Amino acid sequence: MQEKKNTKHFREIINSLPIYNELSDEQFELIQQTCYDVKFRQGETIFKQGTAMTHIVVVTEGLVKIYLEGIANRNLILRFAKPVTMVGGPGFSTDFKHHVTTVAIEDTEASFIDVNILTEIIKQNRDFALGILKWANNHTVTNYLKFIELTQKGMHGRIAGALIYLKRDVFNEKNENIRINRQDLADLTAMSKESAIRILKELKDEKTISVEGNNIIINDIDRLNRISMNG
Repeated sequence: MQEKKNTKHFREIINSLPIYNELSDEQFELIQQTCYDVKFRQGETIFKQGTAMTHIVVVTEGLVKIYLEGIANRNLILRFAKPVTMVGGPGFSTDFKHHVTTVAIEDTEASFIDVNILTEIIKQNRDFALGILKWANNHTVTNYLKFIELTQKGMHGRIAGALIYLKRDVFNEKNENIRINRQDLADLTAMSKESAIRILKELKDEKTISVEGNNIIINDIDRLNRISMNG
């Protein structure tokens, strides 16, 4: 982990998040002056579940996973965050603790924004406050949909749905192959690593996907969609 004062084109980066377009110049300048960048190597923890929430981060480079630490060292990945995404959690404005863990799964850079500064701006700026509320509620809706997926689909449907999500929402911009290790795929779908490996092999054998190490290529998206819907 390497920390540095914010030297990037912060306004250009942060303005890609519509919520920050509601700030006055003075409010934006206050965030920029107190914000700092941190570089994380692959595998380093950005936030740890249960620790104090002092900052919200904006992922500006790389890729991170956001997960719940559960019973018996089992994790549930809620989502992945790529540039440019704001990452926080329900601890903001409640108990100011992190209720999820966030880890870099490739070399990542993030801008840290002081929650005290955000809180003061929320009190001053109605439109920004509504934007924060919308941001939080969108995550709640996403989690509801995920819980339906995990509790009402079989394992094949969950794997298919996870691969569609990864291709559509995480690796779509550069038309990249899906890159995910077997344990993360298992944690994303709430199943054992062994079960995830078995289902990947079945999908590979029927040529729905191709697999090369941690790289997955979807060959038949229509079939994968049918498996997801009927699984």
